[in-house]
Amino acid sequence: MDHPQTPRILAPHLQSFQHKLVRMLGKVVQLRGETAVIDAGGNVDVILNRDCHLAIGHAVEIIGKVDGNLNVKVQAATDFGTNIDFNAANAVVEVTHRHKEIFYDGD
Repeated sequence: MDHPQTPRILAPHLQSFQHKLVRMLGKVVQLRGETAVIDAGGNVDVILNRDCHLAIGHAVEIIGKVDGNLNVKVQAATDFGTNIDFNAANAVVEVTHRHKEIFYDGD
C-alpha cells in the first residue's frame, strides 16, 4: 500500500508546502475552541478535528494539510506529553530539508 508522504516541517517551511500533507511536532501554546496554536519553530495556527484532545504545554505531533492561509487542518494528532527535546526534534527537521532527496520526493 502506498502511504502519502508527510514531510516533517516547521513554521518557516509552511509557505513551501501549501495544499500539501505535512507532519509537525510542536508545543501547544493556545487552545481556542476549534483552533489551536502550536509552537513549531514559530507559531502555527491549526484547525482541529473532533478527535483532537490537546493540552496546553504538551508536545503534539500533527499530520495535516497546509491551507492557503498557512493554517494546518489537522487529520491526526498525537500527544507526546511534556518530556520532548524540541531542539533535537527541530534539528532533525532541518536536516530532512537540507537533504530532502533522502526523505521525500520534491515537486
